[in-house]
Amino acid sequence: MSNSSTSSPASSEAAGAAVTRRSNSWIRGIVYIALFGALFIAGSFVKINLGFTPVPISLQQFAIMLAGGLLGAAYGFWSIFLVVALTAIGLPLMNGSGGIAQITGPTGGFIWMFPISAFLVGWATDRIYGTARKISRSRQALLLVSVFVFGSLIVYITGVPWLAHVVDSEKYDTFGGALRAGMFPYLPGDAIKAVAATLVIVALRPVLPLVRPSGKTKR
Repeated sequence: MSNSSTSSPASSEAAGAAVTRRSNSWIRGIVYIALFGALFIAGSFVKINLGFTPVPISLQQFAIMLAGGLLGAAYGFWSIFLVVALTAIGLPLMNGSGGIAQITGPTGGFIWMFPISAFLVGWATDRIYGTARKISRSRQALLLVSVFVFGSLIVYITGVPWLAHVVDSEKYDTFGGALRAGMFPYLPGDAIKAVAATLVIVALRPVLPLVRPSGKTKR
């Protein structure tokens, strides 16, 4: 008499293949989290000081846009959050310095929002793409708006008020002064970054379907 509880060779092989796929996906996710974390770190070293404000121009937000758009919400968040957390405990990963002072200084309000920004870019991108590998021009336009709003504008929600709170200057310690010092000069550059990031996402996302931990992607 056969034992009905004994698995067939085919089902055992299928189960083993599923475990292997999950393991490979997890390893791939860790690799890409590290890769985009490194891209974010590199972006923090590319900066231009404007002189009239303590907030420099950098490529950090461009890296955040790419992390969210290519990795999705979860992996995009972790790729940025881990860098911010490691910087807070003292590693010199952002702008060549680390420690709690790095994320409580004049640019601290921006830094706090960076992981959330990556998450929201990924969240919006995942929903715009759905299960498709390619999207229409109208959806590409929606993607551009989403990348600009979540990858750029949202960081000013905490960045500008914190700048006004921390900087001891009559020019910047009001909300209007903080807007002039910490937001308005950067919007044109942010728009350019959003356009560039959208082009990269549209070009590369179809070839990275297995990086994101969300459902299956149509081929």
